[in-house]
Amino acid sequence: MKLKLLKRTNLYQGRVFNVIVDDVEYPSGNKSVREVAEHIGGAVVLAVFPDEEILLINQHRYPFDEFIWELPAGKLNVGEDPLECAKRELEEETGYRADHWKKLTAIYTTPGFCSEKLHIYLATQLTSAPKGRQLEEGELTMTMKKLPLTEAIMMIERQEIVDGKTICGVLLGERMLRK
Repeated sequence: MKLKLLKRTNLYQGRVFNVIVDDVEYPSGNKSVREVAEHIGGAVVLAVFPDEEILLINQHRYPFDEFIWELPAGKLNVGEDPLECAKRELEEETGYRADHWKKLTAIYTTPGFCSEKLHIYLATQLTSAPKGRQLEEGELTMTMKKLPLTEAIMMIERQEIVDGKTICGVLLGERMLRK
């Protein structure tokens, strides 16, 4: 179903996302409003060591005022290739680099109101980055741990990992590694 755009209003331009309100018309002639959180997208990394241990980060998420377990990830810069973003975020958040990369999938995080698209990568053949972790100010309380992939799956089952991109990356990555 194609909606006819009648009017677009850019309500807010932010650092992370913009808010757009569109007045639209259905093919029937009825009118409606669509509100969109416009987001540039990002990249997510499932970093796997030869012994099938992975890296998780634990960081504070302001909307929930909680620390949650996640895969390393970050927002794309304007014009940035998602793989380059994944490489940058892996090094900044974990202090590791990877020699082998495979794209697992791309997901729409909340397609009902947000344009965010996340590219999820499997990273293997990991080595320590020369500079180590390079955290931004908002990430200074972020911790990291290395744990077996099977333990991460159990954390998902116990609802200790509740982040959608992490659930997708861990479960799809585990499935790909089994092939």
